[in-house]
Amino acid sequence: MPPLCESAPVVMTRPRFEQWLKGYERAWRAAGTDHLAALFAPVATYRMSPYEEPVTGIEAIAALWEHERDGPDEGFRMSSGVVAVEGDTGVARVKVTYDAGEVREFLDLWLVRFDGVGLCVEFEEWPYWPERSARSGR
Repeated sequence: MPPLCESAPVVMTRPRFEQWLKGYERAWRAAGTDHLAALFAPVATYRMSPYEEPVTGIEAIAALWEHERDGPDEGFRMSSGVVAVEGDTGVARVKVTYDAGEVREFLDLWLVRFDGVGLCVEFEEWPYWPERSARSGR
């Protein structure tokens, strides 16, 4: 029997994708990484920017999350909106503002492809922050 992520592509809907985005935020806020299994397929890839090499597998994604976040007490606000949904792929615009110490704000585009049961098999983030503005010359 083939792995779940090789099953027929799911037809992703806007409401399903919105629920996945809410689950992602809940998992980021939660202690540990046990919630990742409800979001990502065991062999999913996770790319923090289009030019980064992806990490592969839920264990590698968990290690990345633990390295990148400050933990469940990390103060941030997150809002997201679905830009498009087509077949097995969703695109969202995500705004994250970190409040601890110096305020940092990020605007991202997320490209997320799903398997036949609605778990992410490919996650790619296109991050943008004010210091990278075209007007700042960077």
